[in-house]
Amino acid sequence: MVKKIVFTGGGTVGHVTLNLILIPKFLKDGWEVHYIGDKHGIEHEQITKSGLDVKFHSIATGKLRRYFSWQNMLDVFKVGWGVLQSLAIIAKIRPQALFSKGGFVSVPPVIAARTLGVPVFVHESDLSMGLANKIAYKFATTMYTTFEQAHGLTKAKHVGAITKVAKEKSTTEHPELAKIKGTFNPNLKTLLFIGGSAGAKVFNDFITNESALTEKYNVINISGDKSLNQLKPNLYRVDYVTDLYQPLMDLADVVVTRGGSNTIFELVAMQKLHVIVPLGKEASRGDQLENAAYFEKKGYAVQLMESDLTLENLDAKVAQLLTQEETYRKAMAESQEIKSQEEFYDLLNSDMAKVTKG
Repeated sequence: MVKKIVFTGGGTVGHVTLNLILIPKFLKDGWEVHYIGDKHGIEHEQITKSGLDVKFHSIATGKLRRYFSWQNMLDVFKVGWGVLQSLAIIAKIRPQALFSKGGFVSVPPVIAARTLGVPVFVHESDLSMGLANKIAYKFATTMYTTFEQAHGLTKAKHVGAITKVAKEKSTTEHPELAKIKGTFNPNLKTLLFIGGSAGAKVFNDFITNESALTEKYNVINISGDKSLNQLKPNLYRVDYVTDLYQPLMDLADVVVTRGGSNTIFELVAMQKLHVIVPLGKEASRGDQLENAAYFEKKGYAVQLMESDLTLENLDAKVAQLLTQEETYRKAMAESQEIKSQEEFYDLLNSDMAKVTKG
């Protein structure tokens, strides 16, 4: 009998990344993999782009708001319809388990799976749960958390950050790297700006408007915007990278990033000095502010509010990291909050085996 698993999660890249890490491992072990999401969402785009042998099922989805909006009335019906669609899909698949990474699209499949008696495993990346995962927790068999959660969450299991184990720098240089280095000043420190799917614009505008930045630093800008692509003295801008990502990370002395937990814990695993510029409450529910404060308290990084992002303030934060480099690297090296992808996959399989049949 072929074992089957359903994945769900979407809305942002962060709600898909872990799924894309786990899916190849399940496929390799002979599982039939299905994904429930929104065909118009980033999850469908990412799954399609991955080329993985995954059967994608699209459902209706609505945003769950914490504030009053007439749109909530319509979205309640969308969520309800999404639950009915998910019930039909999961009843037909008859999977051994469902794994959810969160986002509003995940709520209907989670409710449907638990209604049909399918064990539900949920992952929460941030210090405080988003509304979707607060709902999902009520239906979960187990919730895995990156951060330690408040007491009383009996189904929560703290596993730390799931990321690649830091590797030694490659001895073979990427062919593009020579061209990039050729435009950089070897006497300047190199900053790498990476903003994620929703947070890159502030960095992009800052680099475009702050001409003095490239007089003080070599700058790498992973922008998400193809129109900005360029290579000129002390500046390399690229919309998207794959095999060049790690070489660029290795080249950087300091990374300037948003406060998404996937990225910042990856930087801890690499022991890479970093400045966190979190998305504020006007653009998010405030989770990145919590993540940034946590990282600063742990001694992994420094934070800089978006409203304070000026060249002068950035200079001060970079100088703080560089002058206390050993202290920050030591804190990251001694972190007990990193779990390898393989360790988490083994844990998930073990937990599923305890509650599933076949």
